[in-house]
Amino acid sequence: MLVFLGLGLALLGAFIWWGGGSLFGWFGRLPGDIRVERPGFRLYVPFVSMLVVSLLLSLVLWVVRRLS
Repeated sequence: MLVFLGLGLALLGAFIWWGGGSLFGWFGRLPGDIRVERPGFRLYVPFVSMLVVSLLLSLVLWVVRRLS
């Protein structure tokens, strides 16, 4: 069961990376994500985006455990 979950997450990540950018263009630009761009320097710290990912993965794993 967890193999399918891992494979599904990998496929979802590949979809977002290659083709789904227009669907998830908002992701990484949420309020609370820190972005500093200066000549010769770029800093990006996606605090809120990673909180969203953590909450979604926690919810998915909770549902998988409840169904198992």
